[in-house]
Amino acid sequence: MEAIKNTIAENFGGAAHSVASDQQKFDIDKDVPDLSGKVALVTGGSEGIGYAASFVMLRAGLEKLFILSISQEVFDGAKKDITEKLGAQYAQKLVFLSCDTSDLPVVARTAKTVSDSTDRLDILVLNAGRGIMTYQLTDWGLDRHMAVNHVGHVVLTSHLLPLLKKTAEKDTVRISIQGSNAHQGAPKDTKFASIDEMNQDLGPNGQYGRSKLAGILYARYLSRHLHSQNKNILINATHPGFVETKMSIDDIHEPYPILGYGMSVAMAPFKKDQWMGSTSTLYCATKTTQSGEYVCPPAIPEPGSEMAQDEQLGEQLMKLTRDIVKEKFGPQSVDKGCPLKDY
Repeated sequence: MEAIKNTIAENFGGAAHSVASDQQKFDIDKDVPDLSGKVALVTGGSEGIGYAASFVMLRAGLEKLFILSISQEVFDGAKKDITEKLGAQYAQKLVFLSCDTSDLPVVARTAKTVSDSTDRLDILVLNAGRGIMTYQLTDWGLDRHMAVNHVGHVVLTSHLLPLLKKTAEKDTVRISIQGSNAHQGAPKDTKFASIDEMNQDLGPNGQYGRSKLAGILYARYLSRHLHSQNKNILINATHPGFVETKMSIDDIHEPYPILGYGMSVAMAPFKKDQWMGSTSTLYCATKTTQSGEYVCPPAIPEPGSEMAQDEQLGEQLMKLTRDIVKEKFGPQSVDKGCPLKDY
């Protein structure tokens, strides 16, 4: 019975969160602590789940919020909404940085801009992502799902490490990485052995599932290495649930023009809205005292799949990630002194 209740709370909308046990409830309107004086960064923070997390953290008193997004227009809409609902004094705390997380040189430059603009970073939410879509390579010759959902976030975090560690000398730093229960759809023979393996076309669900598996493995990798050396830095992965966002309304029709209506229309009554979908992210970004967990809504730790618990697979993933950065971008960074550290 407890497993059934957790499944309902973790995945569906409406009153679903109310069936979670008292120890695993988290209300974004009541339980987010005061964030006065803190600085946060949210990738994909101007729409969907990322925007909900941004809005709630601003409401809780953030001093500054960096939003990394591709679209100035979407950011402007988010800023307008915050101005109208919270006030101009909250909107003035926003800093927009145009950044496609699949473009690794841009990611590195963006991280430098952030580091030059603040002396602290308390919260890092790695939320930007490519949803269930067809196979595509980036201009740099990388699977776009892995580039957007994983490799770009690793590069961003790696370049922000000095700032994160400095903040953690006195205060708790939290990193929240957006995973998904869709990680269970990653092929069982996933090994992260080479770029050629990573660039195979696995189909829409396989591409997405593997990239979300990477997010969970990355969170646990950072917890084993970064957290073990810096106890004030907490790193966790999250599952948002089945959420009504652009990905599940519009993007799903790119790979599934007809069948996509099953997700965009037929399942609409059962989906979480973006606010409920942000619950596990906000819990990990603002409240948890644990590290290395995979947290499902509202605040339910789950083990994830066997692959998501495989430490050696996580180590191999990060070796491949470093190899990719060195091979594709070495002349621009590594050969010029970039230490290529990920913890």
